[in-house]
Amino acid sequence: MTESDITGTDKAAGFGGKQVVTIVGISYRQLDHWARTDLIRPSLCDAKGSGSRRRYSYQDVLALKVIKKLLDGGQKLTSVRRVIDRLREEGENITSANLVISGDTVALARDEDGLVDLLRGGQGVLSIVLELAGVKDEVDAAIASLLVDLDTETETETAAAVGS
Repeated sequence: MTESDITGTDKAAGFGGKQVVTIVGISYRQLDHWARTDLIRPSLCDAKGSGSRRRYSYQDVLALKVIKKLLDGGQKLTSVRRVIDRLREEGENITSANLVISGDTVALARDEDGLVDLLRGGQGVLSIVLELAGVKDEVDAAIASLLVDLDTETETETAAAVGS
């Protein structure tokens, strides 16, 4: 399935304001404010006076969704602006950066540099990033193995009781 199939629009043609607010889950007023204040400007076609229409690229829409998620995560708009600005300064792709949010701290997770605090001037937070993605799978596998062992043990005890 292509992006065009999902959105009903051609990626190269971009997305209008109505489509963007529906996709991202924000109000048109928010979208307009963010464009006017340079948080995210439409990269395909910016407004050029009354009656003109903005056209947002797919990457713009992804970036807007990231901003929405940060706001939904409890970050203030001023902090989100600083995060977006720092990501741009760091040369990071806003839509694929790995962010760690803890209270009022937003850090960029980098394999080689650990965590970089995006709200406090890019200082390092930790020198090691723990890979926890596989923990759930490890625990699930251990539980499944334990259950198999318990089933085998129960079958052995039942066979021994029947045989006596």
